[in-house]
Amino acid sequence: MSDIGIVITAFVIFTLIGIPIFATVGIATALAIWLIDLPFTLLSQVGYTALEPFPLLTIPLFIFAGRLMEVSGISERMINVAKVMVGSYRGSMGMVSVIGCTLFAALSGSGPATTAAIGSITIPAMKKEGYSPRFAAAVVASAGALGSVIPPSNLLIVYGLVSATSIPMLFMAGLIPGIAIMIFLLLIAYFTARKNNWGETSVKFEWKYFFKVFWEGKWALGTPIIILGGIYGGVFTPTEAAGIAVLYSLIVGRFIYKGLSLKNIFESLKFTALISGLLLLIAPTMGFGQLTAFYDIPDLVRSSITSITDNPFMVMVLIGIFYIIIGTFMESLAQVVLFTGVFLPLVSSLGIDPIMFGIFTVVTCEIGFLTPPLGANLNIAARIAKISIEDVSMGAIPFIFAYILCLLLLIIFPEMATFLPNIFYG
Repeated sequence: MSDIGIVITAFVIFTLIGIPIFATVGIATALAIWLIDLPFTLLSQVGYTALEPFPLLTIPLFIFAGRLMEVSGISERMINVAKVMVGSYRGSMGMVSVIGCTLFAALSGSGPATTAAIGSITIPAMKKEGYSPRFAAAVVASAGALGSVIPPSNLLIVYGLVSATSIPMLFMAGLIPGIAIMIFLLLIAYFTARKNNWGETSVKFEWKYFFKVFWEGKWALGTPIIILGGIYGGVFTPTEAAGIAVLYSLIVGRFIYKGLSLKNIFESLKFTALISGLLLLIAPTMGFGQLTAFYDIPDLVRSSITSITDNPFMVMVLIGIFYIIIGTFMESLAQVVLFTGVFLPLVSSLGIDPIMFGIFTVVTCEIGFLTPPLGANLNIAARIAKISIEDVSMGAIPFIFAYILCLLLLIIFPEMATFLPNIFYG
């Protein structure tokens, strides 16, 4: 067996027997280094270089800001605003969940964090109104995945670092696809709820209540305006925006809404540390990614796929299928780091814009959030709804088609991703 065959076999075996992905990649990388007789210091050097970029600090800062907003009541006020935006009619609570996840996604940058923050509020509310627990969990898990494409997005930050692509341009590129997916999810949620007669319809709309809720939620709504407006307006970088988001959350949560205590702050720091531990994946996966150059993996992939077809549409479809399959058992962060270096040279040679490919990659990762056995969003939503992951997985199937539809639209109309960056960054 060739060296690359040994490495791939080891990687597959370690993954299948349940060894954590960061350890699996690290062991496979060390094995590859030993087989081609390179110094093991390469692994530590690449690991340090991978974790050294300053923009990586953006990820834990946005996670911390999102957690502060959840425990201080800011996210609850966003849900109240979403309720008055949608209105009160049958099926409206499912749509509130989608809009609430969209708003919170613009704060946390994380799909699982968005699912946990919004789901803890809307899933019990939907169950109380007679919604099926399966549907309640599925709609929140599906909408929570928007946290990975609606800016700011942790996965887009990592993709930008790996591919040397502008992070602000990637953020801008995620707006139209993110809004498109949100609309698809809203339609599915509305018609499913209407078909099954879920939700209350007795509450009437009142302008007085409408303005009252908007006024109470003005500080919560100010957060995404400050973050995204500051980034796109050139006032501060994404990393600085994350720091501003933390400061804003502390001030609003502690002194305006008064829902933030020292205990909540320390709990939020603990939560951030646990979630940010996933960044350890970057070090071994970057090392593994660099080793693919020694084995000419990008050229091998290019020749293998182009021997089947050199049609850009079909190539993107094949890559999408691969990403969706691999996303069922691999962390999205590792998926982005490992395979961007493999597929990006191929799609670039076919004239596909790296910005568009970044959005495409992240949308496929969102589908991974919704497919078992890994399915981070499914696990979180299932725990909140107190149902099995198999049950919520079945409920998520209609919503997965919304993401697949967006993937196809991205391939057919790449301008969905490139239109806004070309306008604002020329």
